[in-house]
Amino acid sequence: MTTRRTASTGPLFLLITGAVGAAENAPTSQKTTGSLYEDGRPAATRRLEAEDQGVVLRHGDGPEQCDIYGARDVWAWEANGKFYMHYDAAGPQGWLAALATSDVLIRWIKKGPVLNLGKTGEDDSASASYGVTFCDQRLWHMFYMGTPNATPPPERIPAFPYLTCMAAASSPTGPWTKQPRITPFRPKPGTYYSATASPGQVVRQGEIYLQFFSASVLDKGVTRRTIGIARTRDLNGPWTIGPQPILPLAEQIENTSIYHEPASKLYFLFTNHIGIEKGIEFTDAIWVYWSPQLDRWSPADKAVVLDGRNCKWSSKCIGLPSVIPVKGRLAILYDAPGGDSISHVNRDVGLAWLDLPLAPPRQ
Repeated sequence: MTTRRTASTGPLFLLITGAVGAAENAPTSQKTTGSLYEDGRPAATRRLEAEDQGVVLRHGDGPEQCDIYGARDVWAWEANGKFYMHYDAAGPQGWLAALATSDVLIRWIKKGPVLNLGKTGEDDSASASYGVTFCDQRLWHMFYMGTPNATPPPERIPAFPYLTCMAAASSPTGPWTKQPRITPFRPKPGTYYSATASPGQVVRQGEIYLQFFSASVLDKGVTRRTIGIARTRDLNGPWTIGPQPILPLAEQIENTSIYHEPASKLYFLFTNHIGIEKGIEFTDAIWVYWSPQLDRWSPADKAVVLDGRNCKWSSKCIGLPSVIPVKGRLAILYDAPGGDSISHVNRDVGLAWLDLPLAPPRQ
């Protein structure tokens, strides 16, 4: 059983108001027929391959050793002509959301952690990480992953439950003020989010905000994962979670980064897939799903974007994606441990690209 959020997630501010239609002029797919996973979980049989650039941020040299044990679970966005990235910095105190900035995506300046651990007994006392941001044009909101549990030092890998916590700031660089009195949503027994309900992409649709959060349930000792939608009209208020996930738990996916393609009028949801080998689960690929509607997704409409086949430096394990459109291409930031490692620690951040406009592969 994986006790750590095995990846993490997208662009900062996505305002979507229009209806969408069908894709046209889709490229020919590269179809892969490989065997199913050993436990029968579904595989993606089509490929929409990204071009990998390689590592752009290495762990180990962050301020005060904040990322000495690894850098992973990225959330990247653009604001005022500059790129920002929150990443999980695994340091001596635990895993904390840290900030890095860049002008060109391939060189990053580390600024150090933007959150501190909570006090003993608080929801984020063992980890305050994976900081998803959203700006409502007045205030910056951060939905971050908190947990009171972690493995022993020095690695301090966050463990269940994964909770959604909040912080606010007046600028993308902070300083961030935690808002412990605001509880967006929490895991609920007997639901598809009974084990985890951790943050994901926030999208504004008219007067309603949608959050594509990571959900999971423990089923007879097996963790099953998917994506759900929570809705609210007030970012500082409670959210209402949909009764069903957007994709089946059998898909084994977590974390979200969404891109809307004006040319095809489709939404593309990038996520990390959890594979399994000899009974051990790990993040084995970035997948993408596509749909003409934000609240209707089909498990048949998916493809592999990045895995050991097209990643230059990590042959087995690929962590969660965060996407940003940049000058006719879609940048995909992700984490990986390199080589044939599947470790949760000693990860670095890589960059891959897809050409725009984006269209799904044909059957």
